[in-house]
Amino acid sequence: MRIEDYLNKEEIAQLVQKSNWKAFLMLLSIWGGIITIFVVVALFPNPFVFVIGVILMGGRQLGCAILMHDASHRSLFKSYQVDSFVGSWLGGYPIINDCIRYRPYHLKHHVNTGSHKDPDLSLTYGYPTTVISFLRKVFRDLAGISGLKTQIAVFYMNTGQIKYTASKTIEKIDQTGRTLFKRLKTATYYYWKPLFVNFLIWFTLWLCGEGWLFSLWVISFFTSFNLVLRVRNIAEHCVVPNQEDPHQNTRTTYANWLEKLLLAPQNVNYHAEHHLLMTVPPYNLPKMHRLLKERGFYEKGVLSKSYTEVLKLAVSK
Repeated sequence: MRIEDYLNKEEIAQLVQKSNWKAFLMLLSIWGGIITIFVVVALFPNPFVFVIGVILMGGRQLGCAILMHDASHRSLFKSYQVDSFVGSWLGGYPIINDCIRYRPYHLKHHVNTGSHKDPDLSLTYGYPTTVISFLRKVFRDLAGISGLKTQIAVFYMNTGQIKYTASKTIEKIDQTGRTLFKRLKTATYYYWKPLFVNFLIWFTLWLCGEGWLFSLWVISFFTSFNLVLRVRNIAEHCVVPNQEDPHQNTRTTYANWLEKLLLAPQNVNYHAEHHLLMTVPPYNLPKMHRLLKERGFYEKGVLSKSYTEVLKLAVSK
C-alpha cells in the first residue's frame, strides 16, 4: 500500500504544510486546559471537584504526551527548534519523559508496525480480554500501581540500567564497569529537566497561594493519566484484523467532545491517517481522513464509531 494510491502529490503537499497559529492553538488547548483545571479546583476546593479535576487532568497530561509525540515527528510548528522546545519542555518533561530519546524509538514503531520488530508490540498483547481482567487493569491504573511500576522502569532507564522504552519490553544494559557515581551522573542528566519543570509547576502554584494543588497534578499522573494511556493504546493498535497489513493494523476512532477531552487530544484519534503519512500535522488529519474515506481507504481500513465501541471489542472475550 502506498499513500499515492489515495492522494495525489498536490494533496500531499497541502496536507504536510505546517501552520504556526494552528499549532499554537493546539498548545493552548492543552496548557490552557491545565491552568483552567487548577483554577476551578482552587475556587471550589471540595472532594467532588478535586476528583473531577484528577479525571480531567489525566486527559491534559495525555495531551502533553501527544505534544511530545507530534514534536518527535516535527509536525507542529514550522521551526524545528520551536518543535523541539515545545515537545521537550511543554510535552515530555512535565510527564517525566524525554522527546529526544522518544523520537528514534517511536520511528521504529512506524517502520515496523505490527511486526516482531515493532517496539510497541507488547502494548497490543492481552486483548480481547474478559470483563474481570479489564477491571483489574483499570483498578491498577486508578490505584496508582501502574504509574508506580512505570516510574520504577523510568528510574532504571534514567540511571542507564535498561534501554529507553515506552512499552512493556525491557532490554537490560550491561553494567560491567559502571560505578554508582556513573549511575548517579546519568540519572542527573536525564532527571534534572523533568524535575525542574515539575518544580516550576509547583512553584507557580505556590506563588498563587495554592501550592497544595500540585498534589492534583501528581495524583493524576499516577492514576487517570495511566488509564487514558491504556485506552489510547487499545484504540490505536489492539483488536485489529491483521497486525501486519497496513490497511488493517491501525485504527481511526471517531470521538465526541467528551472523548476528545479525555482520550483524544490533538486529533490523535485519526491514527490510521497518521500511520499512512506521519509527517502530516495533527490539525490537518481530519481533512486527510475525509479524503481517504472518499477514496475508499476504509473499505479495507479499520474505523470505529466511538471509543465505547473499541472497548466493547477489547472486552469481548
